[in-house]
Amino acid sequence: MDSILIIDDEPGIRAVLRDVLEDEHYNVSSAEDGMAGLSVLEKEQVNLVILDVWLPNMGGIDVLKVIREKYPGIEVIMISGHANIDLAVKAVKMGAFDFLEKPLSLEKIITVVRNALKMKELMEENRDLKSTLFPDDELIGSSDAIMKIKDLINQSAATDSRILILGENGTGKELIAHEIHNKSKRTEGPFIAVNCAAIPDTLIESELFGHEKGAFTHALAQRKGKFELAHKGTLFLDEVADMSLNAQAKVLRVTQELKFERIGGEKSISADVRLIAATNKKIEQEIEAGRFRKDLFFRLNVIPIVVPPLRERKEDIDELVRFFMDKYKRDVKAETRTFSDKSLEILKKYTWPGNIRELKNFIERINIMTDEVIISPETVEKYLGRSFTQEEDTSFTGFENMKLIDAKEQFEKELIEKKLKENDYNISKAAEELGVYPSNLHGKIKKYGIKIER
Repeated sequence: MDSILIIDDEPGIRAVLRDVLEDEHYNVSSAEDGMAGLSVLEKEQVNLVILDVWLPNMGGIDVLKVIREKYPGIEVIMISGHANIDLAVKAVKMGAFDFLEKPLSLEKIITVVRNALKMKELMEENRDLKSTLFPDDELIGSSDAIMKIKDLINQSAATDSRILILGENGTGKELIAHEIHNKSKRTEGPFIAVNCAAIPDTLIESELFGHEKGAFTHALAQRKGKFELAHKGTLFLDEVADMSLNAQAKVLRVTQELKFERIGGEKSISADVRLIAATNKKIEQEIEAGRFRKDLFFRLNVIPIVVPPLRERKEDIDELVRFFMDKYKRDVKAETRTFSDKSLEILKKYTWPGNIRELKNFIERINIMTDEVIISPETVEKYLGRSFTQEEDTSFTGFENMKLIDAKEQFEKELIEKKLKENDYNISKAAEELGVYPSNLHGKIKKYGIKIER
């Protein structure tokens, strides 16, 4: 039975609405002012509030604001005997389902109540359906590394602290951000994801902060940015280290002031947003190279979460394979097929440069391309597209997802460290083996922050 709370200072209105709604088989409670109504919400499970605008002690608009902040899943119908268009528009913009004028039409009240509760039901069904359709919106695995990440998610989700997720492409950084959002108090709000690497530098500011009509060529209409769209929810800045320094400065300002302006606009817009950022780059190197602001890093890195690549948590492969085999089987009623022990050994020897995403695609391909009930080693080798007769080539491990300039710098640093160690940190000897002048090597050591052990 749906529960409805009536908040109105007129006893007659409360009594009439209670009688009508109880006749419709709703569970009804009431309160004579806003403070009393909020007290009821703290103690009882309520699905819908019918709220008068003009109340003693605390006005209806203020009560609506508290309900939207503390109880976002409750629908609110506003009522008033002294209504005007501006007030009605304001209430609806703040999240009221509808605005009705007194004297109330009882038929209209019943219809609007039904529609509001139906909308609430549909939203809940939609949320449940999403979790059913996308069951991989959870971390699969029970390795120590994954259990630590799950603990971090549970500890941080209830707060509004900013989070920085670090890890290679395909490790599930956005999945972690989704899970944090779903377990947070903002779960009823939007989850807005922005891939900063996929947006040109010239458009990133418009994408994040929006623009006013005529702000630049082709700005034919006002457009809301991602910060504005994520209001009361979570904004996920994926590949944040690919953002231009100018955009980084503006994001830093928003994190400090919680306000921003659209491009070409003067009005300051509040941003009630939880920020989660992620990058596949080595952020310390980006800061050292001057490509990422240190002050923004400190702002975003309140809670760091480091996601290990799949090659470092191979004990999770069995569980991941079972999960994806069940997810991608052609007939939902059919029994899930399995891999032979030798086939699983091959999967565990493979380095998975594309991480979970590559494994997921591989399992989907297997389910489409073969009818084997027990997947053979030959099938695994065929659809992974390589031979496993020799030991895995790990020469590119750690470089697969880097851009060329980053890979070159990382390789150079590692080679210098290796040669220095081999020559007992004698810079002259190491420089000779590397074919460079000692002064040149000194510069490289300083650039990469290499420690000289004596």
